[in-house]
Amino acid sequence: MIAFQADRSTGTHTGTSATAATIAMPERFPPPAATWRGRFAPSPTGPLHFGSLIAALGSFLEARVRGGEWLLRMEDLDTPRVVSGAAGEILTTLEAFGLTWDGPVLYQSRRQEAYQQALEGLMARGLVYTCTCSRREVARRAAMGPGGMIYPGSCRTGPGRPGRPGAIRLRVSEAEVTVADPIQGPLTQHLGREVGDFVIRRADGLFAYQLAVVVDDAFQQIDQVVRGSDLWSSTPRQIHLQARLKLPTPSYTHLPVAVDRRGDKLSKQTHAPPLDPRRPAPALVAALAFLGQQPPPELVRAAPREVLAWAIAHWYPARIPRRERIRWTPPF
Repeated sequence: MIAFQADRSTGTHTGTSATAATIAMPERFPPPAATWRGRFAPSPTGPLHFGSLIAALGSFLEARVRGGEWLLRMEDLDTPRVVSGAAGEILTTLEAFGLTWDGPVLYQSRRQEAYQQALEGLMARGLVYTCTCSRREVARRAAMGPGGMIYPGSCRTGPGRPGRPGAIRLRVSEAEVTVADPIQGPLTQHLGREVGDFVIRRADGLFAYQLAVVVDDAFQQIDQVVRGSDLWSSTPRQIHLQARLKLPTPSYTHLPVAVDRRGDKLSKQTHAPPLDPRRPAPALVAALAFLGQQPPPELVRAAPREVLAWAIAHWYPARIPRRERIRWTPPF
């Protein structure tokens, strides 16, 4: 077993042989807050990969250095994409990597009543409407914005195709939202001009990610959302929806996402290789290096709990690269 001790004066580390890891908590961290809560919310559409690990590790460390809780949520709303057995495999992998969570796992598929209640509240205040446009019909009229197609308001005054099943969209009008992000910087988005009224329940009856994530973050009393920068542009929509539902707004931190040689984000769709639960230390060390934390090479031979103990003692968010995307080649 390898023991690491932080040097408070220089920020350096030393490695020695010992029976237990010795960790000195640096004074640069905020004081412990037992009620502080972070979360990790994977979709059970396949196994975790290196990109998933970056988000999981970053959110885990941000919670643990504050002495707070780290919650786990399965975003299994999109039932056609859910892979049988994937949720259990994700839990097993997280445990193998030492990323233990607090409390029960929250499954979005069991939260339909809460989403429906939120939707009905918005309906009662006239903040939503039904849109019967297909994606192709929207695309024919829509301009492109930084986050994709800008909905042109086709059904704002009434369904364009009465009788056709429709999605429910939230009116955004002239809303302008600014996100203060410690890594990516400030993002100001005029929702009306750059996004348009967005879907909160799909035409097939499934609740959309934007509504579910807002309701669940409030339900779990999340203080800080740490996730990939691929979701950065959707954060203003969530903040606007929080205001409409009169829910609290957590702080947001968006980590760089790992991309392959072609510049595509590592994902199940791009066939990113799954994490190997038999060899967690090399992947954890690689993720720490990706996040700019400068882990010592000998950590690849340590147990996961020792890697995480070192990471908690040496966590410097200011070292995280201020970039949205970083090209990554597997070293293990």
